[in-house]
Amino acid sequence: MKVISLFTGVGGLDFGFEAAGYETAVALEIDGACCRTLRANRPWTVIEDDIHDVTTVDLLAKAGLSVAEADVLIGGPPCQPFSKSGYWATGDSKRLKDERADTLSAYLRVLEEAQPKAFLLENVYGLAYRGKDEGLNRILKGIEAINRRTGLNYKPRWQVLNAASYGVPQLRERVIIIASRDGTEFEFPKAGFGPPEALEPGQQPYRTTWDALGDLPAQPNEPDLEMGGKWADLLPSIPEGQNYLWHTRRGGGLPLFGWRTRYWNFLLKLAKDRPSWTIQAQPGSATGPFHWTSRKLSSRELARLQTFPEGLTFPVSRNEVQRLAGNAVPSLLAEVLAREIAVQLLDRGPYAAPPKLLPAPRKRRPGPEPVIPVSRPYLALIDDHADHPGTGLGRGAQQRTTRAA
Repeated sequence: MKVISLFTGVGGLDFGFEAAGYETAVALEIDGACCRTLRANRPWTVIEDDIHDVTTVDLLAKAGLSVAEADVLIGGPPCQPFSKSGYWATGDSKRLKDERADTLSAYLRVLEEAQPKAFLLENVYGLAYRGKDEGLNRILKGIEAINRRTGLNYKPRWQVLNAASYGVPQLRERVIIIASRDGTEFEFPKAGFGPPEALEPGQQPYRTTWDALGDLPAQPNEPDLEMGGKWADLLPSIPEGQNYLWHTRRGGGLPLFGWRTRYWNFLLKLAKDRPSWTIQAQPGSATGPFHWTSRKLSSRELARLQTFPEGLTFPVSRNEVQRLAGNAVPSLLAEVLAREIAVQLLDRGPYAAPPKLLPAPRKRRPGPEPVIPVSRPYLALIDDHADHPGTGLGRGAQQRTTRAA
C-alpha cells in the first residue's frame, strides 16, 4: 500500500503506517534536521523543500504514482496557530490569520490533485476547540469544495484521540481526520486502554513509562541530560508524578509557589506507574516531563515514549531530537489507524497479530524514587503565596487589558 507523506517531520506517522504494511512512496519535509534523520533511517524518497514550491505533479513523479493511484495521503500541517501553547503565551492566537495556517490549504491542494483512495490529516486538538474551530471548518469546507469540483466523494470523519487510549505510554491528544475517496465512512477504533481505576469492559490499563523505559539504564551515556537553570536543584525534592504544585499550600511540600501560578509542566516529573505527559517540542530549562531520576530524557527515551521503532539513528543533537519527537505523532497511534484504514477503506484482510509498536507490559515495577529535602537557597521562597485568581484574571490577562484600554 503506497503512501504520499506531507509535512513528514521525523516520520512519526510514516513509521506507524510502515508497521501496518504500507510503504512511503514519497515524503515532503522542509526541515533539514528531519530530512537528515529520515535519510539516515529509511530508503524513502525525501523531498526537502517547501510544500508551496512543490507541485503535485512533481510529488507523484518522485513517488512513481499516477493520479488516483496512491492508497493514502498522510500529514500533519504545522500546528503553531492552533496550539494550546499559543493561547498560554499570548492569551489567544491569530489562527487562520497566521500565515503558517496556509499549510492547511497546501494539504488540500495536494489532496485534490493527487486524489488518493483515502487520506489522514493530523493536528493538535486546539484545531477543534469549541468556538475556535475555524481551522477545522476550513478543512471540512475545503473537502466539500473538492468533491464538487472533482466529482469525488470524500466524507471526512474526525475525532480527538488520546494516544494513551491506544497503547502509547504518553498522554497526547490529537485531532485526526480520515476519509475515503469512494464515500465509505470511517469508524474510529474504540479505545483499548484506560486508567486502571476506571477501566471499561475489554480495556487494558494504560501502558506506563516503566513499560516503555524499564529496560533502559537509569543514567544513560549521553551528554546534555543534566537539568540546568535556577530550578535544577529543586527538582530532586519533587516526588515522581508531581510538578511544582507539590511545593504549594495544597501540596505536600513547602509553600514556595502559589497554586496554579505556573504552567502545568513546570518541574513536571514522570511516574513509573502511569503514562508520560505530552513531550514538549521546545521546552524551557524547567519544562518537563523530566525523568524520575531528575534529569532530562535521553534521545532513546524520547523515541520510546513516542513509540518510534527500535534502532533509529539520530544524526542531530539531543535538543534537536526533543524538538523532532515533540512535534511528531506517536507511531503506535498511526499504526492502529493505518490498520483500520486498510481494513475499512482499502479492502485488506484483518490483521491477526497485535500492533508491532505496542510496548509489552513489564512486571516487577520498582517503587517511587526517594526525594531529597529542599536545598537552602530555595527556603527564601517560603511565603503565604496567593493562588492564581482564575481564568482571565491573572497578571498577564490584566496587563493585556490595561494595554488595550
